[in-house]
Amino acid sequence: MTTPRVSVCIPVYNCARYLSQAIESVLRQRFDNFEILVIDNNSTDSSVEVVQEFAARDSRVRLLTNPDNLGMVPNWDRCLFEARGEYIKFLFADDLLVSRDALGRMVKILDEELDVSLVASARNVIDKESRVVETMAGYPDGLRIQGMELINQCLTGLIHQHNPIGEPSVVMFRRKHSARGFDPRYRQLVDLEMWFHLLEQGTFAYIGEPLCAFRRHEEQQTVKNRQDLSHFDDMFYLLKDYLGRPYTGLGWMTKHRAIFWLAYTILQEVPDRDTALQKIGAHILPLNFSLQLSLYRLSTYINKRINTLTRKFRVGRKMR
Repeated sequence: MTTPRVSVCIPVYNCARYLSQAIESVLRQRFDNFEILVIDNNSTDSSVEVVQEFAARDSRVRLLTNPDNLGMVPNWDRCLFEARGEYIKFLFADDLLVSRDALGRMVKILDEELDVSLVASARNVIDKESRVVETMAGYPDGLRIQGMELINQCLTGLIHQHNPIGEPSVVMFRRKHSARGFDPRYRQLVDLEMWFHLLEQGTFAYIGEPLCAFRRHEEQQTVKNRQDLSHFDDMFYLLKDYLGRPYTGLGWMTKHRAIFWLAYTILQEVPDRDTALQKIGAHILPLNFSLQLSLYRLSTYINKRINTLTRKFRVGRKMR
């Protein structure tokens, strides 16, 4: 069997309502050297039957099923390990490609720019009826930036709970770079952590045109993760995992301020104080939290004093 250039990986769990749209959006691509690898995670709806109909008509559609539900992240990993293509393009079962050139444009960049380890594009946000709600573009079209520099930028913005790179459906990367698999500790930011892992291996490229659509609806895993506050756990993991790496260039005080700021955010956003403190305590010892609070207040005071003195100095120079 000829090895495909791209493996379009579609992990599925109970998504029969949207699955046909996702698969059809891939089959419409002008670039046709791909496989569609669908791995069903023991769905209880008609997802398997939907895929079987496509597989009967097109040999590029390959269906694998899990006899038991592996969980979200292990199923993503199975997609990586079963994929045969040189490049990986995830597409969630409730998302779709909106440009017929989505695969081709991303493949072209990876073919021509060997230092690029991650390609992403702008995306449309759609509702459950596939109506476009908004268009999101995290970067200018044609951007090229060193991966480690982008990690620094993302860490700075992490506290605002924003992933500027985008969801799994908006990226493409080299299979060889993702052999490690996804980090099983993560639930909400598991994709962003993988993007960091890929960015450590090369350059980031961005396409400003929306090539895919990301669907928002009440049944998606993102909504469930925010309800049980697991996204805060992931933010702690990501800060601890990457703030200490040499290329971040952040001082000791800055690192501790970032972790404290996250703890402070939890206290502000979680209505129940006991729940908030329990979540913080799972990652920061009470003594460390008190120390970081003191350091945060001290550094904030010092920064304010420096800014005040700087303004007075500038005013004094202008009056001379």
